[in-house]
Amino acid sequence: MIHVEIDEGSGFCFGVTRAIKLAEEELAKGTTLYCLGDIVHNGLECERLEKLGLITINHEELAKLHNAKVLFRAHGEPPETYQIAKQNGIQLIDATCPVVLQLQKRIKSEYDKSVPTDKQIVIYGKNGHAEVLGLVGQTQGKAIVLEHPEEVTQLNFNKDIRLYSQTTKSLEDYWEIIRYIEKHISPNATFEYHDTICRQVANRMPHLQKFAKEHELIIFVSGKKSSNGRILFEECHKVNPNTYLISEPEEINSELLDGVQTVGICGATSTPTWLMENCKRRILELYHQ
Repeated sequence: MIHVEIDEGSGFCFGVTRAIKLAEEELAKGTTLYCLGDIVHNGLECERLEKLGLITINHEELAKLHNAKVLFRAHGEPPETYQIAKQNGIQLIDATCPVVLQLQKRIKSEYDKSVPTDKQIVIYGKNGHAEVLGLVGQTQGKAIVLEHPEEVTQLNFNKDIRLYSQTTKSLEDYWEIIRYIEKHISPNATFEYHDTICRQVANRMPHLQKFAKEHELIIFVSGKKSSNGRILFEECHKVNPNTYLISEPEEINSELLDGVQTVGICGATSTPTWLMENCKRRILELYHQ
């Protein structure tokens, strides 16, 4: 007999849950609703909402849109996007995650204080990621983005440094950057760091590591675009090499289940619970064939 368990701590984080709830409420009214970018980095959940009427647009399409209703997703947007929306008479449903919003305000406040000095505002995050674009936008594009901890060596340690992090990055890697800067910063320069990693995300890592150890096979369910999914998958894989990353139930085959008695299913902050449940159903169907 096979035992399949879905991790209770996996699934949408608060920010994503809130954004989807806001979208569903508007769509239930029969309103035409646009969303700027994928509402969540999960293709199947985006498809579900599109069937309810949600129309996903990009920034170029937003610039041409007038007098419409647009949802800004949890990742947040830079100030210029708000200006375009205002100019075009767009009614905004701002679903920016409160944690991201607070971080944007902190970075903007630091940037406003640092002009016209050449203080370095540094963001540890993924280049081009929606949240990071929103954060860099608070500094008129002047913030330095470090995508990997080893890139910290590129900073100028003779100049003041103010360090922040994308909310979904690894806490362990962030501390690696902090320790390096503390060790190399010039006595004539100042260094301040802000712990801006979302605890709802960071706290999942130790929990997932424990969950991954408890099962022979781990099926990690995540959209291919999810930055958080990639990080959490790697954490699971470190403690259980028999961990597989999939984006839909059809990717699970009987070979994976060969000789396995316990299977754990978990996912990213952008993975819907219904998708993990479908994966469980798929496993049980394959087992009973």
